[in-house]
Amino acid sequence: MNDFEKVGAGSHQGLSRRSFLRAGAMAGAAAVTSNYSFPAMAQKDSPFSTPSRVSGRRKLGTLEVSSVGLGCQDFTGTFYATAPNRADVIKMARTAHEHGVTLFDAAEAYGPLEVERILGEALAPVRNEVVYSSKFGWDIDPDTGRMMGGLNSRPEHIRKSIDAMLKRWKTDHIDLVYQHRVDPNVPIEEVAGTIKDLVAQGKVLHYGLSEPGPNTIRRAHAVHPVSAVQNEYSMMARGPENDIMPVCKELSIGFVCWSPLAMGFLTGTIDLNTQFKQGDFRGSVPWFTPENRPGNLALLGVVKQWAKRKNATPAQIALAWQLAREPWIVPIPGTTKMPHMLENNGADTVKLSTAEFHELDADLAKTPVHGERLSPFLLRLSGVEAPPKQT
Repeated sequence: MNDFEKVGAGSHQGLSRRSFLRAGAMAGAAAVTSNYSFPAMAQKDSPFSTPSRVSGRRKLGTLEVSSVGLGCQDFTGTFYATAPNRADVIKMARTAHEHGVTLFDAAEAYGPLEVERILGEALAPVRNEVVYSSKFGWDIDPDTGRMMGGLNSRPEHIRKSIDAMLKRWKTDHIDLVYQHRVDPNVPIEEVAGTIKDLVAQGKVLHYGLSEPGPNTIRRAHAVHPVSAVQNEYSMMARGPENDIMPVCKELSIGFVCWSPLAMGFLTGTIDLNTQFKQGDFRGSVPWFTPENRPGNLALLGVVKQWAKRKNATPAQIALAWQLAREPWIVPIPGTTKMPHMLENNGADTVKLSTAEFHELDADLAKTPVHGERLSPFLLRLSGVEAPPKQT
């Protein structure tokens, strides 16, 4: 998940997340590293039988990745207050690769710095089989992780950030690097030009933008081809359909979805009685306020109905809906739980026909979302257009 906020400021008629957690504990550590399908983890009375391997491949520009990636932001527990064990998330990343995942998403801001170190350790043995994806752009000391405050995409800072990134990842190149947020003080031509130089040096292979304004995408692409745009996108956060996705389609740019499960809401594990832990970012999200949550549960009801219809889980339906929209869309659901990761992988085999996609899309359109996806302050950091290039 490409969430930046820490820097800037009941079971249904399918298989629920809680069922997966219970079943995962019963499956044991040995099963986790084998190529099993979900009946090995599901409760005995579950009809669910979708495999947990990602076999599909998609293109972000010219970069090939698995159709479902892994968002790794919360590997240090700073976003959802999960406090994961380092050894567990290392094992999960390795298991994700064993189950066909090739796209692993991080950022220097995650930790800060620590998530990249975790993935560098976890994936070093399979470096040439996976895609390292990370982000720069916050004013962070690239060596110590000290937060300096605000954004910083000045060329000299980008170069320092990438050099430090290579050390943390234990590699000589980053496959895909994004500007984490558009810097309102630096023309995008300077940013893209710096990345173009780093590509020429072999330190970066592909680059992208996260939560940019549409014109900024065009300007960046004119300097050096943009491979991917990474925005929040889910059944609840559909803004990119209006202005960003059309540009991506026109320019043959891939689209990567952070928080494709709406911060866990679309998995079915949040209800009227859910209390978020202290430090869990979702406690500040307008979707989940006492006023808005009841209305949003109606949308979840639609997802659950489709999960029953397709013999899948709500999470898989939410991801399959994204995969059915365009062949260049790649969700990167984030989790620190092995059963959740494997469940998400199963979305790769949940196929929606064209007619089913349009029917589901229509059902969602008739069910309004209540509240904004982020606070007004944080929303102001999205959709920003970079300043004009000085002549």
